[in-house]
Amino acid sequence: MSTTSMPPVYEDARTRRHKARAAGLHPDYWYAVEYEARVPRGRVVEVTFWGTSIALYRDQRGALHALENRCGHRQLKLSLGSVEDCRLTCSYHGWGYDPDGRLAGVPHDLFGHPLPDVRVRAYPVQARYGLVWIFPGDPARASERRIPDIPELEGPDRWACVPVDFTWPAHHSMIVDNVSDFTHAWLHRKYQPFSGARLTRCETVGDRVHVAYDTEVGRGRISGMFVDRRRVNTNAMDLCYDYPYQWSSTDGKIKHWCFFLPIDERTTRTFFLFYFESLRIPLTSLRVPRWLMTPLLRLANRWLIVPLLRQDGVAVEAEQEAWDRHFDRPVPDLNPAVGLFQALTVRKWDEHLAMR
Repeated sequence: MSTTSMPPVYEDARTRRHKARAAGLHPDYWYAVEYEARVPRGRVVEVTFWGTSIALYRDQRGALHALENRCGHRQLKLSLGSVEDCRLTCSYHGWGYDPDGRLAGVPHDLFGHPLPDVRVRAYPVQARYGLVWIFPGDPARASERRIPDIPELEGPDRWACVPVDFTWPAHHSMIVDNVSDFTHAWLHRKYQPFSGARLTRCETVGDRVHVAYDTEVGRGRISGMFVDRRRVNTNAMDLCYDYPYQWSSTDGKIKHWCFFLPIDERTTRTFFLFYFESLRIPLTSLRVPRWLMTPLLRLANRWLIVPLLRQDGVAVEAEQEAWDRHFDRPVPDLNPAVGLFQALTVRKWDEHLAMR
């Protein structure tokens, strides 16, 4: 029967599915949290990782920093404050923090007291592929982990890529299922990004779940005009839940990455990076010139990619609402990949909990 109670928290969950839908993502990885262009010099913005608020800012010299989003005095959010040279200053009493999180200055009378020994947590931060990345876990492990290498997006001959992002009221595991389980082609029958999918590979290798489909890629009325089928085999696609990220490749010529930011148990921001070696000029065999690829992708995002992904957003939001109401119902998942995705999510979260 349906129930009005809430799904169990992770510690009380007994099934793989219940655990997967309550698990967080392991913090000992780099997570994309914002576009680099949205954090100019002197700007501070709030980002959130699994319920933890972080103040992200760029100092007047151009360096990025990330601090626990609270002042050690009255606990106001530092994201309400201002950037003064390289310090982040609280809006209330002007307490200023250095990039390492140490209180460095107070502008008012100390009444005979020494400067308080106050420190807030600082997070490792980097910029890559136009995104800002934060390492929310053990900072000693930040150098061990790498932001995914995407060689096609580096160097003078890099492929065109215009990221898009969505914040959906859904648990991150539902989005992982969505982007890798091609049984939902019916949802996208208007755009037909893939159709006739037949699973040809499904296995876990370490911290990756590899999935492959024989499927017709990019057969939509509009998208199909730009796909260069003379140079690209669009009859198969490889995908990977490369924990905690996801990617796909069609013949090594059409690729994408998904970077998930788990904001809380029911909210996820996802950055999508689609990139192409080339596209063709419709009704010809000519490639779109490299200089035209970026403006073309901006148009494609607006008229094709974003409307397509909004369908996914509606679906996962509805799934979250349904899960909250009917979590006790049995779910006959037919695609074996879904179980592997969930098992990996649970295993990695268990690893994190065992380290605490």
